[in-house]
Amino acid sequence: MKKSSPYLIVAAVALLAGGSVAWWKGPSAIGATAVATAPAANVAPGLWQASFNDLQGKSQPLVQWRGKPMVLNFWATWCAPCREEMPEFVETQKALGDKVRFVGLAIDNPADVQKFVKELGIAYPVLVGEQTALELMRAEGNNIGALPFTLIYDAQGNKVAAHAGRLDKKMLAAYLDPLT
Repeated sequence: MKKSSPYLIVAAVALLAGGSVAWWKGPSAIGATAVATAPAANVAPGLWQASFNDLQGKSQPLVQWRGKPMVLNFWATWCAPCREEMPEFVETQKALGDKVRFVGLAIDNPADVQKFVKELGIAYPVLVGEQTALELMRAEGNNIGALPFTLIYDAQGNKVAAHAGRLDKKMLAAYLDPLT
């Protein structure tokens, strides 16, 4: 046995322990707390340059929704917490009308997404992404790839909140109230 083997074992155990803590602590392990206001340096240029296909297969640039507060929700039809929060997003969008823009970014099969959107009556834009959406999600702070993952931006495009895990109506209101 080589002398470096005990160090590799210790490193592997430490890595596993860190991952376990992140899993156990849930969203707070990746910074899922709101930031009341964000500095201008918090603008995500990669986000505003990204485009994803809508359910008709047409490319939709995210920048078209800049100019009003935006809720960008990464989700999937097979994700139970995603399915739980979506009706509250639909209700909140209806209640706030044009004051806030909701955009769903599904990491899923377009046919499954289309069926789910129809069942739930989602009226806000829903886009479909795969690897590019996962990369964007990680670039925006979700290093462990948790779903659902919700980002909230102010009208200037500054990220004011990143939330991993189910976002209930009360927490969503706490994030949006200062922006509307």
